[in-house]
Amino acid sequence: MRGSHSPLAITFYVLAGSLASYAAFIGLLTVPFFQNQVIYLNGVTLTWFQDVAIPEQWGFLHNQVTPFTLDTPDGETLHAWHILLLGLYQKHEPRLVEEPSGIAPNISKTLGFELLRDDPDARLVIYLHGAAGTLGSGWRPASYRAIYAASPSNIHTVAIDYRGFGASTGTPSEEGLLTDALTLPILLSGMVLVAPFADVELLTATYRVAGTIPLLDPLAHFPRLLALLNTFILSKWPSKDKLASFIRRVESLPDDGARYHINIIHAEDDYDIPWSHSEQVFWHAANAATPMGISYEDLEKEKENNKQHLGAGGWVTTKQGKRGSSGKKL
Repeated sequence: MRGSHSPLAITFYVLAGSLASYAAFIGLLTVPFFQNQVIYLNGVTLTWFQDVAIPEQWGFLHNQVTPFTLDTPDGETLHAWHILLLGLYQKHEPRLVEEPSGIAPNISKTLGFELLRDDPDARLVIYLHGAAGTLGSGWRPASYRAIYAASPSNIHTVAIDYRGFGASTGTPSEEGLLTDALTLPILLSGMVLVAPFADVELLTATYRVAGTIPLLDPLAHFPRLLALLNTFILSKWPSKDKLASFIRRVESLPDDGARYHINIIHAEDDYDIPWSHSEQVFWHAANAATPMGISYEDLEKEKENNKQHLGAGGWVTTKQGKRGSSGKKL
């Protein structure tokens, strides 16, 4: 029939359309607004039709969680939760249930804060989540419970939504999120990195949506094109380099100075961020802790000798420095 297209022509049009669509998508990634949405995914709250000022929606007891806000130095307002451990909640339940619900106008005037402040044995965990969602999304509430389950009598948790996430104001950026992380005036005794990425540049070459759709894999076969795209990325997030710089700084302090304790945890079947990123982060940490440095290959040999195998639980290894340690658990 006249006007009909041959299978070859249809295939050509489909391929041409797909190529044009992909080129348009890559072009959008150079626009800061769309780039931010892809990197931070803060628009994907995963708590639609839920109020993060009502933590009971996630199975917490009444006033076990106190929502409050933090004001950043540059004028943003961050939404946060102070989560009480169950043992402490049960001990003070009559007083806690009488406290006003909703966002506390002054967190320092709440009973939960009083219990934290007045307990010399209290431990505080600051939970700063990754991309997408809010502090009430997905497995995060379960993570808070897992944290205080480690000690039902003295572990408090403060979870914070960065700017642009959940009910927090503003728009996420690398500089802004660093400001947010320092807004709570707490001296940390340790740090746990869960499924970290080495830097955004490496992430662009390895990221797969739901572990299956390689968004930028076609560009990865053309290093110059991928390098060109990376010049347009505003948020670099050089995690491996920043961690190494931090460790070198602490290692250079006098004997009575600060110490560090870092743990890196990654799932081998992580479908968002490949566990190879943690390998890079751990190597940079170990290299910074070694006076003469250590190559990636030598560290791999050292890990094989020092690994503690945990069966189905994976394995764990530690690199000891003069003023602290870095651990890796896969």
